Amino acid sequence: MTIQIALRQGAQLLDEAHVPAARLTAEVLLCHTLRCERSYLYGHPEQELSEVAWIHYARHLHERLKGRPTQYITGQQEFYGRLFRVSPAVLIPRPETEHVVETVPRLAPDARRIVDVGCGSGAIAVTLALELPAADVWAADISPGALAVAADNAIRNHALVRFVQCDLCAAFRDRCLDVVASNPPYVPLGDQLPPEVREHEPAVALYGGPTGLEVYHRLIPEAARVLRPGGWLVVELGYRLLDPVRGMLDPRWSNVESVSDLAGIPRVLAARLTP
Repeated sequence: MTIQIALRQGAQLLDEAHVPAARLTAEVLLCHTLRCERSYLYGHPEQELSEVAWIHYARHLHERLKGRPTQYITGQQEFYGRLFRVSPAVLIPRPETEHVVETVPRLAPDARRIVDVGCGSGAIAVTLALELPAADVWAADISPGALAVAADNAIRNHALVRFVQCDLCAAFRDRCLDVVASNPPYVPLGDQLPPEVREHEPAVALYGGPTGLEVYHRLIPEAARVLRPGGWLVVELGYRLLDPVRGMLDPRWSNVESVSDLAGIPRVLAARLTP
């Protein structure tokens, strides 16, 4: 079994099972098996796979065919140009969340203290710590499993981040932060998510309650409590949630703006606590 044949057969199996991006998925899984870059696959198409490599590759293909996300099989996902470890304890970081990371330095380049609320894998906190090295960055999550993954990602990416287990901002005193950033759970209960998301990613990080707005209702007053005057709240938005979430902002908030993704869908809401 050569690399070329393994790729062809793997891609065919995935394609027949209607797995999206079948060829790319086969490449990623074979690279994971061989611990190599994609360029190696095409530079050595006639290389024979060892029996052990073929067994591992076949197992990875079987897992993907059963619906397990590729990122949980390989244990990693790229975010903002860096690799992050992922496990079923955390959501898989997605490109939309990069808009949160881009918005914080633009609005608060001199922020001294930042918290990533519901940090999950730590993608936001770790990236902000690297993009704003003068800031004191904290990552908060209710899940000890998520915090363990996030702490590992901080070490892997050489980022200085402090971690605390708490619900929302409960561990922080009044008026001590310059930025509250968050990708909160916002999927309404009952929404029909793809099986690979619904059956594999952590429900506590996906579902925001019956309407999907419940965590925002709690987070916005918490942010108003812990932010210094002039501090920023920057949150990711679920589909069609811009107006409902914006409607939760009372007169204490100003400079409200939204950021849309490449498809024109509002993905981030930012608001400043009026000085």
